[in-house]
Amino acid sequence: MQNQNQIRKDEPSNKIITIPNILSLFRLCLIPVILWLYLGQQRNLLAGCVLVLSGVTDIVDGLIARRFHMVSDLGKILDPIADKLTQAAMLLCLLISFPLMLFPLLLMACKELFMAVTGALIIRKTGMVPGAVWHGKAATVLLYAVMLLHVFWQAVPPLLSIASIAACVLMITLSFLLYAIRNLKLLCQ
Repeated sequence: MQNQNQIRKDEPSNKIITIPNILSLFRLCLIPVILWLYLGQQRNLLAGCVLVLSGVTDIVDGLIARRFHMVSDLGKILDPIADKLTQAAMLLCLLISFPLMLFPLLLMACKELFMAVTGALIIRKTGMVPGAVWHGKAATVLLYAVMLLHVFWQAVPPLLSIASIAACVLMITLSFLLYAIRNLKLLCQ
């Protein structure tokens, strides 16, 4: 029988200071750097490199959390916040040259607002912090690909730009719907 002070290796912990959480905080600190480089200095390529660094640290923090059993409830909240704020900042930057970026930005904002409200209700009802699922990760990867395409290739052909943004919007929509179904089921149990 498991004693009350032990945590199973697959259960999230209540630890705050973990390597994955530090990496998530680092990603939050990169957001003003991205904004400053892109908007203040017009150093788009350098801003893109910082965005890549942010994405790599996101992958690394997830790998470390799972591999070394450092998954925490704080990390389940902090990691997506760092992701979404980074994505929102980059999409706002890209709006200057690519007005269609407004669609993934608005859709992402609606999805995240819904997720925040229903997530808080789920935590309150069950004490459980729902984690990310494959479709959310797929939407994130596609969004990063679209952002990087537009950051590194400012002269992207309009058809490719529209097609990539449309694919991203479709994936975010699918993820939104699947998360809505999951969260509403959890709330109705």
